[in-house]
Amino acid sequence: MNTNSISSDVSKRAGWSIFLGLLTAAVGVVMIFYPVATATASTLFFGWALIVAAFAQIVLAFSAPTAGKFILTVLVGILYGIAGVCLVAAPGLGVVTLTAVLGAMLIGESIVETIVAFSLPAEAGRGGLLVNALLSLALGIMILSQWPVSSVWAIGTIVGVAVFWNGVTRAVISGKIKHVAHTFSAAGA
Repeated sequence: MNTNSISSDVSKRAGWSIFLGLLTAAVGVVMIFYPVATATASTLFFGWALIVAAFAQIVLAFSAPTAGKFILTVLVGILYGIAGVCLVAAPGLGVVTLTAVLGAMLIGESIVETIVAFSLPAEAGRGGLLVNALLSLALGIMILSQWPVSSVWAIGTIVGVAVFWNGVTRAVISGKIKHVAHTFSAAGA
């Protein structure tokens, strides 16, 4: 495989990544416009995921080597099941809880993205990651400072904004990669 074919492959993959970044940003916009539907769907999805995980834990328990591990695994499955049923049965209350978790998660995400940004060279998209980290931090603080009232708008709107910015960041970084691949290919020709 020569350098031109590698550059072409990298450029093609970066093109797909740009497309996926823009698609992600579009999904984020839809989430912003429909925050209540997004919050309800997210809560129901998470509840059903916990119910499925509960069944998986209970089935897994039968492969436990000891009675103690069997009991602990079944208990974890029961806890997952109870949490899942509660979210599915009362998504409104689940949204309140998930809103607090979302605020904390966005603050954690901002810390990780800051660390990742400073591990990259300045020209490799560090600025985009830092902008995303600052927005995630601000949004997380906003959610937690207004909680539980923020439950009405936060999941749909804030997750939509975060998804939008993640898509934009991906598209920008992929665009830079595609540009570098084209430059490299042109230099090799």
